[in-house]
Amino acid sequence: MSVSPVKRQKMESALDQLKHHTTVVADTGDFNAIDEYKPLDATTNPSLILAAAQMPAYQKLVDDAVAYGKKLGGSEEEQIKNASDKLFVLFGAEILKRIPGRVSTEVDARLSFDKEGMIQRARRLIDLYKEVGIGKDRILIKLSSTWEGIQAGRVLEAEYGIHCNMTLLFSFAQAVACAEAGVTLISPFVGRILDWYVANGDKKTYEPSEDPGVKSVTKIYNYYKKFGYKTIVMGASFRNTGQIKALTGCDYLTISPKLLAELSKEHVKLTPTLSVKEAQSCNLEKIHLDEKAFRWHHNEDQMAVEKLSDGIRKFAADAVKLERMLKERMFSTENGK
Repeated sequence: MSVSPVKRQKMESALDQLKHHTTVVADTGDFNAIDEYKPLDATTNPSLILAAAQMPAYQKLVDDAVAYGKKLGGSEEEQIKNASDKLFVLFGAEILKRIPGRVSTEVDARLSFDKEGMIQRARRLIDLYKEVGIGKDRILIKLSSTWEGIQAGRVLEAEYGIHCNMTLLFSFAQAVACAEAGVTLISPFVGRILDWYVANGDKKTYEPSEDPGVKSVTKIYNYYKKFGYKTIVMGASFRNTGQIKALTGCDYLTISPKLLAELSKEHVKLTPTLSVKEAQSCNLEKIHLDEKAFRWHHNEDQMAVEKLSDGIRKFAADAVKLERMLKERMFSTENGK
């Protein structure tokens, strides 16, 4: 049944309705999008920062990061690394001026299998935020959901009070290990799960409720709520608004500006599909995963193994591109090129 134009005007947009049931987070490094859609939190990653750093509007931040890297000195490699970390923090600091909540800043994906390296880099990012007057309570440090990343998250949370956002999460094993590690938040990747099934199976289209990514997040949400885990579930990497609407009621959802715009123009009634009450009655059993069990259960999920390694490679490649861009800014003029 179509909604009359008068009723449509009165009905809140799908985005406004979603905000009643779920914390909406902007998945972007673009300040204009954050100003427009007024999310509580925002997430960034190397790919988003790389894209934003090439926009004319943000060249001042790039120049400031370059100046910072040079000021600290050291080898060329150290200067570039310091400039890169500073750029992530400068973007995060600007985003925090526009939102009431927290910003997620990602540790270099090339450290995904280096527990101590991730801990060290996370603490460095928190120190850089502190230098510009921002406390750790407004930051989520993003770590790859490898076994090493999850254990780095455990240490950062318990020993340093640093809140972590576990990213590149595709398997139920990853979700269970993150909950047991006591991390603040996880980001299961809905869209990339769908991508894998479309690419590797006969079925090319799915109803939102049957979407493999939606079903994955639903299972994780139900498990966390049934067994009282405090870790926040934040669905991420959406391909369409159907996936988002099918997860209404999830703790958090991080959404790209394109899909935020689509939701703001839609006027359909949203009903929560996820709830703590329903999760309590689901038939999931509690499991415990040590390292051996984690590696086995994760390895049994072909999609998760392939998408985790693919995601790490892509974020690492964008980190390299960002460093290359910074290197050109920092050293090409000195060399007379």
